Amino acid sequence: MTTSKPNTNRLPWIVAGLGLGLCISWMWPHEPMHAATVDRDEKFAMITVPVKDVQFAGVKDSLDGIFVLDFLTGQLRGAVLDPRTGQFTTAYLRSVASDFNLDPQATARYAVTTGVANLPNQGRIQMSTGVLYVGELNSGMVMAYGFPYSDSQRAAAPIPLIPLNQGFPFREAQ
Repeated sequence: MTTSKPNTNRLPWIVAGLGLGLCISWMWPHEPMHAATVDRDEKFAMITVPVKDVQFAGVKDSLDGIFVLDFLTGQLRGAVLDPRTGQFTTAYLRSVASDFNLDPQATARYAVTTGVANLPNQGRIQMSTGVLYVGELNSGMVMAYGFPYSDSQRAAAPIPLIPLNQGFPFREAQ
C-alpha cells in the first residue's frame, strides 16, 4: 500500500501564473474610455465634450469642455477649463435656433449629445477631438458642430461654433 504525498509544487505554479498574467496585461493595448456627461432640465441642458487628448506619464486622457444649451433662447454656449490655472479660458457661442430655421413663436424641443470625431485641422486652426450633436423635434433635423481649440487661447470674445454640415432629417418637419 502506497501513501500519496501532498503536492508541494503548487507555489511555483501560482507565482508563474501571476507573472504571466502581469506580463500579458502590461503588453495588452490600453484603450482610453470616453464618456460624456449630460444633465437636463425643462429649460436647458448641460453636457461635457472632449476637447483634446492629453498624454501624461504614458497615460492618455482627454480634456473636456462644458456646453449649455438654453432651450428658451436657442443659444449654445460653452467653455474650456484650463487645467493649469483652473480658469475658463476659451468660450464658444452659437444660435442653434437660427440653424434650425425655427418659427420664433414655436416652442423648440431640443436634444443634445456629443461624440468623438477627430476632425482634421482647418488650415492653421486646430479642431477639437469632440463634436456636439443637436436635434430639434419641430424641424426634424440633427446638426453637428465642431469647434477649434488651442492651448494658447486665453479668455476673449466667444468663438463661434462651426456647423459641420447642413444636418440630416430624422422626421418630417411639423
